[in-house]
Amino acid sequence: MSEEGTGGPLPVVAIVGRPNVGKSTLVNRVLGRRAAVVQDVPGVTRDRISYEALWNGRRFTVTDTGGWDPKAEGLGASISRQAEFAMRTADVIVFVVDSQVGATDTDLAAARILRRSDRPVIVVANKVDDERSEANAAELWSLGLGEPQPVSALHGRGSGDLLDLVLDALPEAPREQPEEGGPRRVALVGRPNVGKSSLLNRLAKEERSVVDSVAGTTVDPVDSLITLGGEEWRFVDTAGLRRKVNTASGMEYYASLRTEAAIQAAEVAVVLLAADEVISEQDQRVITQVIEAGRALVIAFNKWDTLDEDRHAQLEREIERDLSRIKWASRVNISALSGRGVGKLADHLRAALASWETRVPTAELNAYVRQLVMETPPPARGGRAPKIKYVTQADVRPPRFVVFSTGFLEAGYRRFLERKLRERFGFHGTPIDISVKVREGRGNDKRG
Repeated sequence: MSEEGTGGPLPVVAIVGRPNVGKSTLVNRVLGRRAAVVQDVPGVTRDRISYEALWNGRRFTVTDTGGWDPKAEGLGASISRQAEFAMRTADVIVFVVDSQVGATDTDLAAARILRRSDRPVIVVANKVDDERSEANAAELWSLGLGEPQPVSALHGRGSGDLLDLVLDALPEAPREQPEEGGPRRVALVGRPNVGKSSLLNRLAKEERSVVDSVAGTTVDPVDSLITLGGEEWRFVDTAGLRRKVNTASGMEYYASLRTEAAIQAAEVAVVLLAADEVISEQDQRVITQVIEAGRALVIAFNKWDTLDEDRHAQLEREIERDLSRIKWASRVNISALSGRGVGKLADHLRAALASWETRVPTAELNAYVRQLVMETPPPARGGRAPKIKYVTQADVRPPRFVVFSTGFLEAGYRRFLERKLRERFGFHGTPIDISVKVREGRGNDKRG
């Protein structure tokens, strides 16, 4: 998560190169954590994925791309487009070459394009694990892009020097500032095989995501710009979450981490549930992830047109029982296959985002809470009833409230406050957070 006060968009570093040269391993080395999908199979990273990085006090965005191949066809061609897009939009390009293999025809073709770029390019000779391998790195001067930097992404050798070079090459501000009021970011999430890719293709009116009846076909998030309800939205289609992340196999494990990253990167999440199946623990876990990330929430029930009367009645009972904690969530019934109800999504997204960004004026907030407390005061603890002195809204996206009280407020009373705030000010489609700051006496503050 980014810190507050970073001051707008961050400069972008794109990691490019042909498949299986170690781009994702280098990204993980830069980030200091295993965020990119890394597996010893060429071409695991199919689309560009962005992460926030920090080095020597400077924040920047690292974009991991699919392998660049100018002669690729089909899926490979789309990966090449992803990489070329990253090159066009980056502030610094890090071109990764496998020093053990040397410069291939693909590397030379990529270098010809990069030499025409007006962006700084740093050549990384990867897989230089010891001093004897450095001679291989020197041969990459032949690419005509300056001095190759010997690095072992796997072991960390030379990565600090590389990051120093990256920082030196970064501009003070990003070259391409995102437009104000750009497309809102929507994460499309849910357990495997509930129809996420089918819904995305229905929205995009094209085969944008790989759709297969095998659960978990989508490995990486795929950004799609989609016009819906007369407005452009940026949808991210994510890999379905597995039952238990820690028991999933390698690629699935990191793909599920990316699903979490997609929720974090989004402003609003559409959680897709299969209306013809029982609401499961997996569904509940996805919803919890969205709430814990503090994102606006729309619940979409897919395959709604397949329900008979019995299943419809059963589903309503399941919703009442299993989704009672999120009665505030926006809910829409759709069919990705036929398109029924899909057009209504835009209104639900807008309403949820509006609530997510709502700020209540302090005077109005306190006048309402004072009246509320007079009618229903907090229950006493240890013979003393706490008094609520003041309430303030500390933040939006999502709305966060701080209650200043003379004593601890029971969880039940906090839920009562949340319910009443929702009744009075809306907040339909967004989680809200209420924390209590206890002030028992002079100089004695405690967080509740």
